[in-house]
Amino acid sequence: MDISPQIAVIDFGSQYTQLIVRRLREAGYFAKLCHPDNFKQVPVPKGVILSGGPRSVSDEDAPDIDFDYLRGLGVPILGICYGMQLLNKKHGGRVEPGTTREYGPAEFRPEGDSVLFDKMSGSSQIWMSHSDTCTQLPEGAKVIGRNEEGVPVAIQLSENVFGIQFHPEVTHSHEGKVVIENFLSLVDDPPRFNMDSFKEILINSVRREVGEREVVCGVSGGVDSTVLAVLLDRAGVKLRAIYVDNGLMRMDETAEVVGQFKKLGIKLEVIDAGSRFLGAIAGIDDPEEKRRRIGNVFVDVFFDAADHVELLAQGTLYPDVIESATSGSIASTIKTHHNRVPRILELQEQGRVIEPLAELFKDEVRALGESFGIARDILYRHPFPGPGLGVRVPGEVTAAKLKIVREGDAIFMRHLKESGWYDKVWQAYCGLLPIKTVGVKGDERSYEWAVSLRAVTSEDAMTADWVEFPPELLRRISNEILNNVKGINRVFYDVSTKPPASIELE
Repeated sequence: MDISPQIAVIDFGSQYTQLIVRRLREAGYFAKLCHPDNFKQVPVPKGVILSGGPRSVSDEDAPDIDFDYLRGLGVPILGICYGMQLLNKKHGGRVEPGTTREYGPAEFRPEGDSVLFDKMSGSSQIWMSHSDTCTQLPEGAKVIGRNEEGVPVAIQLSENVFGIQFHPEVTHSHEGKVVIENFLSLVDDPPRFNMDSFKEILINSVRREVGEREVVCGVSGGVDSTVLAVLLDRAGVKLRAIYVDNGLMRMDETAEVVGQFKKLGIKLEVIDAGSRFLGAIAGIDDPEEKRRRIGNVFVDVFFDAADHVELLAQGTLYPDVIESATSGSIASTIKTHHNRVPRILELQEQGRVIEPLAELFKDEVRALGESFGIARDILYRHPFPGPGLGVRVPGEVTAAKLKIVREGDAIFMRHLKESGWYDKVWQAYCGLLPIKTVGVKGDERSYEWAVSLRAVTSEDAMTADWVEFPPELLRRISNEILNNVKGINRVFYDVSTKPPASIELE
């Protein structure tokens, strides 16, 4: 398989940019993300998509691209949100601030017979996220779609250059997949992306990058780190798989992880560093500071355990990279990822960090794991954050709070598995809310903590919707938690979508 991208996605910083790549790969096209400044350095693609972004094209230092080079490629081009506005401006149109910011669902109505909207309904829901508007189109451009108010939200600038104001890559745009597939029908290159071929690319890439050096791989027992460890093992490199018990794990997690790696035939070194982590975050209530300290201690523990780390392998995925807004991304920072603390960045500058999964989404990692023969119960285990329960206990983390979360989470997970709901949701957990409420226990007034149950459906963690459990199931879970977990007197169920909320509490 040729590793040059069939479709280049130019990243202008949208939090949805990685989803564009995902949709293209789902359609069988090998897509890669490109920064606008180094776009000309990548192999010539057969199609280009310009992403959305948080900036305005009217800003003095707005992200830009070499338009003459782009146009000279002669390939199909699709601009999304910021990308549409940039194309409109480059062609001679005008872009101005809108009277209000459009964010959320809207109605879309195709106009004319543009191939971009072939086989679409006469009216469908789209997802908007922008503040600027194309107030004047360039000569020769035409409107090919409007919203319910008649405002142009889709334009065709030439035979194979299009702009759309909405985001077809998110599931909230109900026929967004059709739009993307219609665009790909214009690309002069057949689909050729599949995981079996990509697996061989990854294995060979790891062998070349690692060489004779020893790789220390941190594993948590989750999908990402498990697949990473197996990938390194299959590549035949010198591997040390180290599991760090940071004191922020779920109930009985260490024993489960040790057991699963024994089945995989990979030697696992277990480091009990719980007191070290908890001591580092004692009294800290700022979420960013907690993440930073957890990340730094994690690196320190690795150095202590391995004596000298030649290479550190991490299971960083695409969503981790985009949410951290690093590696030259134009995106606005959402949160600091534990794999992007200063010490890790220093190691990266020294060429001592490898992230073989950094271009993959969660479902692609699972597909990779399946190609390696990893058991399904491991691959479809719910995602667990790197900082562990530290991000599920907002504010100061204490042993007593962790005990509440562990016990509540264990009850929640057991009910989901027994009821058949565990495999139907993307991620679920019990978190501790940083509030105490008045209650009644044993005919006496209580003043105790509240917990929040969270369960979401998602494809890649970039967007998520809350799960509508049967009321009776929630009743059983709540009753058992309230009757068996000491220190709480109230159970909430989180009905927030992402966006605007994140999946984790911190």
